[in-house]
Amino acid sequence: MKYFLLLLCGLAISNASDAQTNFCGIVNTSFRAGESITLKVFYNLGNVFVGAGEATFNCSLVKYNNRDAYHVVGDGKTYRSYDWFFKVRDRYESYIDTATLLPMRFIRNINEGGYKKYNNVGFNRENSTAVSTTGTFKVPACIQDVISSIYYARNIDFNKYKPGDKIPFSMFLDDEVFDIYIRYIGKEEVDTRYGKFRAIKFKPLLIKGTIFEGGEKMTVWVSDDANKIPLRVDSPISVGSIKVDMISFSNLRWALSSLIKKR
Repeated sequence: MKYFLLLLCGLAISNASDAQTNFCGIVNTSFRAGESITLKVFYNLGNVFVGAGEATFNCSLVKYNNRDAYHVVGDGKTYRSYDWFFKVRDRYESYIDTATLLPMRFIRNINEGGYKKYNNVGFNRENSTAVSTTGTFKVPACIQDVISSIYYARNIDFNKYKPGDKIPFSMFLDDEVFDIYIRYIGKEEVDTRYGKFRAIKFKPLLIKGTIFEGGEKMTVWVSDDANKIPLRVDSPISVGSIKVDMISFSNLRWALSSLIKKR
């Protein structure tokens, strides 16, 4: 679950620093304040997928330092019946400038199998620094955090890319700057527990964590419509594999036109 909320984390590629500036200050056309998306995590036990937990993303409009900001909260938790195996209670928050989709503050408060960590990061664009709970760090001008990168990526125009292309940008996590990318795979139909969709498929190059392996082993499908909401995630983990499906949503900005048939 640690990197389930980090759908777009990855490691550096050689031209990431130049390419990511092409997306600095991207305009939001995919989501709005009031949107809520819930995903369910299924753990593979042999040939059976068992519901293990949920993650919910909520977006609201607030004022932060006298600027309009999206306050996005990502809560991830295992079900109590699954806590004996690996208990997760994670909360991620990002205050994102509505004009640029760049983060102004990022808060990470996690409890994963007894491992706890809290970090509160403020981004100073004028000084190109990130001031965290533990120190001050130099960052690129267009740096993203974990949550803002997800919402940023929902605004990527995948029609500009060919299958196999890498789409890079920079992200700040655990007091480090990672030049990361997602690899665009293409478009296809995907069957989920919510229904059948037309989808955009890509692979993020993950940072290795306590559960997920590093590399391009995770596959993500998002809706092939103006919302680009996450529909399914498949990934091996240290023991077995997981499948994550979108199970509910509310207040999308656009009609979910990619839905072919609801279950």
